[in-house]
Amino acid sequence: MSSVKKVVLAYSGGLDTSVILKWLQDTYQCEIVTFTADLGQGEELEPAREKAKKFGVKEIFIDDLKEEFVRDFVFPMFRANTVYEGEYLLGTSIARPLIAKRLIEIANQTGADAVSHGATGKGNDQVRFELGAYALKPDIKIIAPWREWDLLSREKLLNYAEMHSIPIEMKHRQGGSPYSMDANLLHISYEGRHLENPAAEAEEDMWRWTVSPEKAPDEAEYIELEYLNGDPVALNGERLSPANMLATLNKLGGKHGIGRLDLVENRYVGMKSRGCYETPGGTIMLRAHRAIESITLDREVAHLKDDLMPRYASLIYNGYWWAPERRALQVLIDHTQAHVNGTVRLKLYKGNVIVVGRDSKSDSLFDSTIATFEDDAGAYNQADAGGFIKLNALRMRIAAKLNNR
Repeated sequence: MSSVKKVVLAYSGGLDTSVILKWLQDTYQCEIVTFTADLGQGEELEPAREKAKKFGVKEIFIDDLKEEFVRDFVFPMFRANTVYEGEYLLGTSIARPLIAKRLIEIANQTGADAVSHGATGKGNDQVRFELGAYALKPDIKIIAPWREWDLLSREKLLNYAEMHSIPIEMKHRQGGSPYSMDANLLHISYEGRHLENPAAEAEEDMWRWTVSPEKAPDEAEYIELEYLNGDPVALNGERLSPANMLATLNKLGGKHGIGRLDLVENRYVGMKSRGCYETPGGTIMLRAHRAIESITLDREVAHLKDDLMPRYASLIYNGYWWAPERRALQVLIDHTQAHVNGTVRLKLYKGNVIVVGRDSKSDSLFDSTIATFEDDAGAYNQADAGGFIKLNALRMRIAAKLNNR
């Protein structure tokens, strides 16, 4: 008899987690609580409730977390201009700490002694879910079915589903999408099948959110983003909530073929993995944020942020959002954003986000009287540069004399 009495399952209602629900009931003989997160994935979530009810689940949570997701996870990440391995905007990675947080909250609320997820034993998500869960509830038991069962192929999952009368959507019976996909308000990802050959170009009909740059409008579109303390708060003069801001930018970016990425990345578990991503709104936000920082951040603060960003990105990618070092970095990052206020004007055109203007009425460090190529009326004494250069060259001059002896 299992010691586990109640499990909170991160449940999408899809094939994998539907099988997991039944498998948990059979294997652990325990009560199941299901939790489905609405992170803006664009799918109808109520069918998940009906499926859970069919298998006797009494406590069913379907939570709209879109605003919390963008406000408390996506925006803080973008304040750091976060990019993993030079390209990836961490759309999947940044959603996992929120799901882990809510899993633990529900476990505490319902008196559950375990949580469970549908991540496989090969990927990063198992690490992200579990590091988050342990950080928030150190003694929680975690059940990862993919590391326990022998249902290690799609065919075995389908056979198990049919054997136990688990509803199977037609897309699964017919093969469905050839890709493993994950979507939320920040991005949609594609992995597997055709993409497992890194030399093969992704098929055009794979992409869901963006048109190809070739088919994007022939006329550029101009937009203006207003920033307050490092976060975008208004688009073309209209105030928008965090989730609405990202959703609107996704539509604009998708229309203009912005935000496609084909990447071979290094997973935390050690293997290389090829994935394709669509992050239209995030791509626009990243470019705009760097533009407003360019006139409002001190040079050394900006460079320090750039030095720290790869470490911060790796912490998120590897699942350490709730770790003390990520929290400490966030305090520093947020401190730098106090004066990142102003507007950025952008041109969207055939896959490109082009900065055409930036302005901050209250916090700009750009002084045109000093930077001008015209007569600066003595604002900057060019003769000062001579001593500055000689002092900075001193160590090199000493070394050169030594080497030339």
